[in-house]
Amino acid sequence: RPPDSATPGVMALAHPDPADDPPPAAPSSPGRCPETALHDVFGFAEFRPGQRDVIDSILAGRDTLAVMPTGAGKSLCFQLPAVMDGGLTVVVSPLIALMDDQVRSLRLQGVSAAAMHSGNPPGANAETWRLARTGELRLLYIAPERLALEGILDDLSDIGVTRLVVDEAHCISQWGHAFRPDYLTLARVRERLGVPVAAFTATADAATRRDIVERLCGGEEANVFVFGFDRPNLDLRIAEKRSPAKQLLAFLEDRRGESGIVYCLSRRAVEETAASLNRHGFAAVPYHAGLDPEIRAANQDRFVTEDGLVVCATIAFGMGIDKPDVRFVFHTDVPGSVEAYYQEIGRAGRDGLPATVQMLYGLADIAQRRRFVDESGASEDQRRIEHRRLNTLLGICETAGCRRQALLAALGEPMATPCGNCDTCREPPETLDGLVPAQKVLSAILRTGQRFGAGHIVDVLLGGKTEAVQRHGHDSLPTFGIGTEFDRNGWRSVIRQLVASGIVAIDTAGFGGLTVGEAGRPVLKGEAGVTLRRDTAKRAKTGRAREQVGILRRHGGGDLLA
Repeated sequence: RPPDSATPGVMALAHPDPADDPPPAAPSSPGRCPETALHDVFGFAEFRPGQRDVIDSILAGRDTLAVMPTGAGKSLCFQLPAVMDGGLTVVVSPLIALMDDQVRSLRLQGVSAAAMHSGNPPGANAETWRLARTGELRLLYIAPERLALEGILDDLSDIGVTRLVVDEAHCISQWGHAFRPDYLTLARVRERLGVPVAAFTATADAATRRDIVERLCGGEEANVFVFGFDRPNLDLRIAEKRSPAKQLLAFLEDRRGESGIVYCLSRRAVEETAASLNRHGFAAVPYHAGLDPEIRAANQDRFVTEDGLVVCATIAFGMGIDKPDVRFVFHTDVPGSVEAYYQEIGRAGRDGLPATVQMLYGLADIAQRRRFVDESGASEDQRRIEHRRLNTLLGICETAGCRRQALLAALGEPMATPCGNCDTCREPPETLDGLVPAQKVLSAILRTGQRFGAGHIVDVLLGGKTEAVQRHGHDSLPTFGIGTEFDRNGWRSVIRQLVASGIVAIDTAGFGGLTVGEAGRPVLKGEAGVTLRRDTAKRAKTGRAREQVGILRRHGGGDLLA
């Protein structure tokens, strides 16, 4: 397989970028040099920039943390040392599908590898232990919760382990975007086994990196490598969600015969979307945790081996999947964080050729994501972190500037100039002074009691005499009918942007009613400005707009706070 022409560059702390999960080759013997093992076992002619540095750190027995983008080939950085130095490398991995995929690939290359999990056929786990005890096994993949079972650590201590590898290491950190309590046991595993740790993750901000190093990698003595996140071959697009089924079909029409992933938020949506695509002539299969394991595995195998197949999936799909020619990733719903979004779009274009990533984004998505966070049972601090991460992603959705610049800035990698390969670069959105529209929305929200959703607020602003508006007497409010500068879609866009910026909030504990957000009161008083994307909004009729500003100032603004 040719090197990835979209290989990210190195960022602040360390060295550049590596290669994808390896293809077939002949078995190797321990002790040969890395270049020889790279060629003979994994079939590559040379290392990608920086890859050798990570491998050298691991071979030297140093605790190592490598933050490497999705598709950068982090697996090779721990698989090659395992082949070279003999002994047993234990790889902690969170997903059965990920483990099985990597084990399958390693065995095709002649490397003795196995995964131990509950989905194995009878006798498979016992055979794995036999291979480990006789010294024949090089890599043992295992889930963190299985490591916590009584007797597992005793067995591994008796066998003798060369090193502990922790994949998806951000799961150990409460600051990470996918914290998993099972990962907290790994600090005890490390101490018990007394071996070096190599930790890998695709995204980790400074706080998450510190947490990983402190909990797993021996503190300040660890070698930390942080790689650049830019994937210039990805065409980034985000659009307002209106009719997601039709929008998806329109997107796919020019991509018939291409492989891609469609991410949906729920299992039901996955099933319905796959069925719809098949009815419209696209080869599509569903993938989610509720499917029969055999069906799920078969659908994954089809995706990896077939051309032109579309997988409709929840976020359970994608980690560790080695398919370089994924030409698109389509999100029908907003992911939970920038890190999750980056990992998911990173599954496109791993061959370095152009690929498109499209996200649909709507007000209901924000409400649902906020509700997920608030109902998660996490601590107050953790909920605050998750809301902050979601806010960062919403800011990328609503930016009027370069989409890639906003994404990379959120990942801690400033980009000096616009990319030219995102929707906002190709068609820069118009912006407008949004102070008065924001004040109108806030006034309508307050005067209706901060308990109605966006549809009702838009009805009030447009002067719609709906049954609900008349029943509550909202047709007699000063804000009734003062919003004629925008149409219905325009006002929904304004409200969505105000929610994304914290000026308007959604009452997730109630029935999704809009309330005045933390940033809303200074706007209502005229003490803070607001800039909005014009999006689908109609241009204001200048004279009528000026007249309505006067109405709002007489009936809204600061006196609403009294």
